[in-house]
Amino acid sequence: MNQLWLVPLLPFLGAAVNGALGPRVPKWLTTLVALAAPGGSLLVALVVISEWRHGAPAPFEQVLYAWTRAPLRIDVAFLLDPLSAVMTFVVTFVGFWIHVYSTGYMSHEKGYQRYFVYLNLFMGMMLLLVLGNNFLVTFVGWEGVGLCSYLLIGFYYDQEVPPQAGRKAFIVNRIGDFAFLAGMFALAQRFGTLDYRKIFAAITADPHALQTPYMLGLSFAAFVAVCLFAGATGKSAQIPLYVWLPDAMAGPTPVSALIHAATMVTAGVYIVVRTNALFQLAPGVLWAVAIIAAATAVVAATIGVAQNDIKRVLAYSTVSQLGYMFLAAGAGAYAVAIFHLATHAFFKALLFLDSGSVIHAMSGEQDMRRMGGLRKHLPVTYWTTLIGCLAISGVPGFAGFFSKDAILGAAWQAHIALWAVGTITAGITAFYMFRMFFMTFHGRFRGTEEQHHHLHESPPSMTLPLVVLAVGAVVSGWVGTIPFLHRDWLGHFLAPVIADVGHGHAHAEHGPGLEAFLVGASVAVGLLGIFVAWRLYGRDRNLAGEDAFIARFPAVHRVLANKYYVDELYDAVVVRPIAWLARMCFRVIDTIFINGTVHVGAFVTELIGDLGRFTTTGNVRNYSLYFFTAVIVLFCWLVF
Repeated sequence: MNQLWLVPLLPFLGAAVNGALGPRVPKWLTTLVALAAPGGSLLVALVVISEWRHGAPAPFEQVLYAWTRAPLRIDVAFLLDPLSAVMTFVVTFVGFWIHVYSTGYMSHEKGYQRYFVYLNLFMGMMLLLVLGNNFLVTFVGWEGVGLCSYLLIGFYYDQEVPPQAGRKAFIVNRIGDFAFLAGMFALAQRFGTLDYRKIFAAITADPHALQTPYMLGLSFAAFVAVCLFAGATGKSAQIPLYVWLPDAMAGPTPVSALIHAATMVTAGVYIVVRTNALFQLAPGVLWAVAIIAAATAVVAATIGVAQNDIKRVLAYSTVSQLGYMFLAAGAGAYAVAIFHLATHAFFKALLFLDSGSVIHAMSGEQDMRRMGGLRKHLPVTYWTTLIGCLAISGVPGFAGFFSKDAILGAAWQAHIALWAVGTITAGITAFYMFRMFFMTFHGRFRGTEEQHHHLHESPPSMTLPLVVLAVGAVVSGWVGTIPFLHRDWLGHFLAPVIADVGHGHAHAEHGPGLEAFLVGASVAVGLLGIFVAWRLYGRDRNLAGEDAFIARFPAVHRVLANKYYVDELYDAVVVRPIAWLARMCFRVIDTIFINGTVHVGAFVTELIGDLGRFTTTGNVRNYSLYFFTAVIVLFCWLVF
């Protein structure tokens, strides 16, 4: 277990070595370093977790050195407990296969070495985030993944859209990060430490002390919970800060897979579960989390119905699925939130990489309206995409079925309205995912003749990760809650990190009849969504169903296609007023006051210098006259 520090260090070393070697080294050397770093991190993580599980499975802390000592001691240290173990495995395993896929997908791109520097750095920052034993180490990783997302989303810096998308992601996340910092400062002030175990031990010892009024009419627990959740809405793309994530697909497709599945967007879910003791002491905040999550899930799902860019469909799917995770957390089912995070990592990474395989075959085309009939040319991509779509749609036997069913069960216990929204969202999800599937792989080919001529399956470096992740999209669900068998290995594994402070939602076992109803409703709604998609887009109908929907509901389609005009609203209410204020500050404060003051001072100084130089003639008689005049003036001043 003493090798735990190597898990985040190896990706950092990979980034440093490739960065130092530069772009002129052979591509095979860049590839070797880029794969060895996450591959080594995965192997070390498996060994460390195995040793920890077979030893004393108490939380293991590894302190490297003291960062600060007084008045606030903060160590650079790592924590291995059930939650960080699950997160580490997901990040390293899925991240490694995304790296492997990238070697094929990015093989002909310029900036190949720069890409892997950023990608290794991204993994290192995420591992720092999930393994840190205190808020500050976590926050370094938190900010680090924000930086890496900016670099990777804007990877194609010579194009117009990617740099804008990168800036958007960076700025929106800074809003949430400010709130996160406020919560950290409050915790440091109250407890005198940022160490997770010390803080949560103090909370468990005296939970009522945190429910006294603190600030903004909130208790201390509620204030900190609001701050942390505000930070989570930025990183994990919840209303109102979700608008950056759909644009994040402007970067290379493997980057989208890494951001949307295994790294950045899961950080918010992780921090809410990590700090569940605070949220349990703030039931009002928990309800707000659940309501915002449900709204995010259904809003993003409906937007996904009308998108035609294959990656944008998956992006809104990610926003919706993140809503599911927060819905579980808001209902008090923290282990279920991590369960869905883990299953989602497999099938969402799979689906994004499948979309990359399609885009690769289509010579960069991303519009599904110009695809169709690809199943004959891309058999591996076709079948793995089908598995991913079945998993996310909650079809029994696939990973998404188990985690989604557990979320809906928790939502039912919290409030029937939350369950209803979650169930409706499940049906919409199944519909738009199979809409994407049928538009891409079925019907006749709608692209150009040149694209049709170049259609081909991706190389083994890309198809092997698809197969591995497809297996994960099936088997990963079997480690969690299994309906009717009442077996939940992951829930029992995560139980030690779920605090017991007596204020969480109650979670009684469902009776057989109620459980059958909930499972049946979830499955039926998912199958209904698949059936409707098949009727509209399957049976080789091509875009007939799409045209019929647009013709019958033009206003609805226009609103959904334009994403409820949220970006336009933010532009009008936030972006333009701030830009106007910035211009006014420049023109009035900077140009008139600051520059004006500087210019006046410079003019006066120059004028004095110009006048003074007339007295500097070099003539001794003039200097004597100046001296005599000064003596007379001084005499008069002293006498009179």
